[in-house]
Amino acid sequence: MNSCWIQLVKVNVIKQTFPIFTEPHLNHGISAMPFIHVSLFSKSLSGFRLAAGKKLTMIATPIGIFDSGYGGLTVFKEIAARLPQYDYIYLGDNARAPYGTRSFETVYQYTWQCVQWFFTQGCPLVILACNTASAKALRTIQQIDLPKINDPTKRVLGVIRPTAEIIGQYTHTKKVGILATSGTVQSDSYPIEIAKFYPELEVYQQACPMWVPLIENNEHNSSGAKYFIEKNIEQLMAQSANTDTVLLACTHYPLLKNIIATLLPANTVLLSQGEIVANSLVDYLDRHAEIKTRLSKNGLMKFYTTDDPNDFDNHAPNFFGQKIKSEQLNL
Repeated sequence: MNSCWIQLVKVNVIKQTFPIFTEPHLNHGISAMPFIHVSLFSKSLSGFRLAAGKKLTMIATPIGIFDSGYGGLTVFKEIAARLPQYDYIYLGDNARAPYGTRSFETVYQYTWQCVQWFFTQGCPLVILACNTASAKALRTIQQIDLPKINDPTKRVLGVIRPTAEIIGQYTHTKKVGILATSGTVQSDSYPIEIAKFYPELEVYQQACPMWVPLIENNEHNSSGAKYFIEKNIEQLMAQSANTDTVLLACTHYPLLKNIIATLLPANTVLLSQGEIVANSLVDYLDRHAEIKTRLSKNGLMKFYTTDDPNDFDNHAPNFFGQKIKSEQLNL
């Protein structure tokens, strides 16, 4: 495979690039691609631009960000805004989405396969920017799979615990609502995790099985979509009229935030996870120097999808806020 190397330039000073080819026997049949082959950057996001350059010998160690599809881009957007200096790989498993209706075992198998791929690409840290994957796969990966691999410094984090740690700060009535996929609701991950930090809270959940398909098919602003959105919110609030804090517990749902806000009672706090997870990651890296010091810092981003990259690139700006260029990954 012909490689194309990019030199990162900032204020006419930087002269570094980092290849990410891994040894073939580590790739499990997946051809490794150059991490900085066709990365795109927004000057407003990172202040960087691209220029032709020469290959150096250092291996890049990016942060991996995973989602079943597009939704994780809403989390990635906030992470990149808070931590623009790091390198990132994003993978959306669009070919097998949605995860929300799949079994625990299937979600686990798909997620662990993708996490292993991130490891072959040099990622010491992988963020599961997907509530369903965090609910159905993270615990098994952390407690069973990671101890078995050769590198005990690898880390995999999710989006549920960071949210559970702070949600109690927003409610006065001690009643919070969770809007999520069927899989996340069935897992009871949010009531379990929230109880660890705020046992006094009452947690009400509502599955919204139509929301992700509507968003991914760009139908979320239609009159038909509003019917389903309004119906699910009424079902949530019927469980407790005193609910004063509602969490969008799916990374797709921020695209519906404005619509949802008009349907909730006045003064209801409506939370999405992007900023929460980004702030939690900043704190995590400050507390874990052994991870922080391993991460490469060149402001580089790389995007992969397991489905059609053209389709991914067309949808991505709705979630990420800027155009991107992805490549297809065959798992």
